Amino acid sequence: MRRFLPLMIFVLMIVPGNNLRAQLPNDVKPIADTSQNTDPASPMVPLVIPEGMDMSFDGLLNQWYAKKNIPSIAPSDTINPYVSDSTIISRLSRLPDIIEMPFNEYVRTCINFYTNKRRKQVSYMLALAKYYMPLFEQVILANKLPDELKYLPIIESALNPTAYSRAGAAGLWQLVVSTARIYGLQVNSLIDERMDPVKSTKAAVHYLKDLYHIYGDWDLVIAAYNCGPGTINKAIRRSGGKHDYWQIYPYLPMETRSYVPIFIAANYVMNYYKDCNLSIAPIYMPLSDTVMVHDKIHFIQLSDLLHIPIEELRTLNPEYRQDIVPGNIEPCPLRLPLEATSIFLANESKIAAYKADELFPNRLVVEPVKAKSAYRHRRIHRVRNGESLWEIARRYHVTTRELKRWNHLRTKTLRKGTRLVIY
Repeated sequence: MRRFLPLMIFVLMIVPGNNLRAQLPNDVKPIADTSQNTDPASPMVPLVIPEGMDMSFDGLLNQWYAKKNIPSIAPSDTINPYVSDSTIISRLSRLPDIIEMPFNEYVRTCINFYTNKRRKQVSYMLALAKYYMPLFEQVILANKLPDELKYLPIIESALNPTAYSRAGAAGLWQLVVSTARIYGLQVNSLIDERMDPVKSTKAAVHYLKDLYHIYGDWDLVIAAYNCGPGTINKAIRRSGGKHDYWQIYPYLPMETRSYVPIFIAANYVMNYYKDCNLSIAPIYMPLSDTVMVHDKIHFIQLSDLLHIPIEELRTLNPEYRQDIVPGNIEPCPLRLPLEATSIFLANESKIAAYKADELFPNRLVVEPVKAKSAYRHRRIHRVRNGESLWEIARRYHVTTRELKRWNHLRTKTLRKGTRLVIY
């Protein structure tokens, strides 16, 4: 990875931002209209939240593990206690972070957004954090990046691994196809590794690391993750060369102006949820283990023989777009409930053979039907006086070459009464 770093930085600098990580410029809505002043020199502008946050959460509620458990935890029945600005500032100051976590009216608005308007969403994310945060922490720590970056997927996807935006970003980290492929992820008809929690996390962390090599400032890195380096560079130029997020703030896209405040709010809420009277949703995530598959396997085969619900298999393996694990191409990881892994390993070949012809109807070899034998019958034509080979061919809609081949003729000369075979 290190030897390709200069090339990657060059690519990140020249590719437009919306090609690196998708924005939804037409899908944003105001949280609070703080002012009608649109002067770019004034920071008083409407704060916006991407519609994608709602889309991700709606998708989250349709996940198997959400439906399987208690559908409502009545988070609105509890009241978020009012806290003063000084209390929030004090709490932010006690977070063990490297990234700057300042307080201002925009941060306060974003905190209120989570603790008042999105209490149910936060409750579900708190439950899923127990499942995903250890993975994020491990990869971030291995790359020696700030631990607080683990909360980026909170604002990107609501911790929904199958989140898919209208702009084409997908997965926990909402990567677009071009960025995913730069960092080695597969995206094809069968596999979308942007939805693989492990592989997408490694790709996103490497992307963040490369952005830090460009800017050396984590606020700018987080902003660039949202809108792309090209847009950040433009804002820096328009600000007169400032390299501080809050100084280039008025020159950023509307969504990016909200992005760092929301990131700070996510760090606050995920650490101080108890003080906000937020509870953890009772979501059940099965204990699982990973096996490597060396055959072409369909989820129906696994479901029928291992007695695992299809939806549970999809939850554990969101990267397989068609419920097919193409292990016949190259070994593929498959996450299974812990109790099913040993049974699968002992019966992989039997599972792969079960209903294989029915589930995989695509043929490897096909012999096309020969058109002439399919719809032309053998006919006999008796040559009349003066008929030429060309006239006979035209009459039966064939060529003179075909007539000669079928009847082993060496010349075009025909005798009266000769019998010609025609197909």
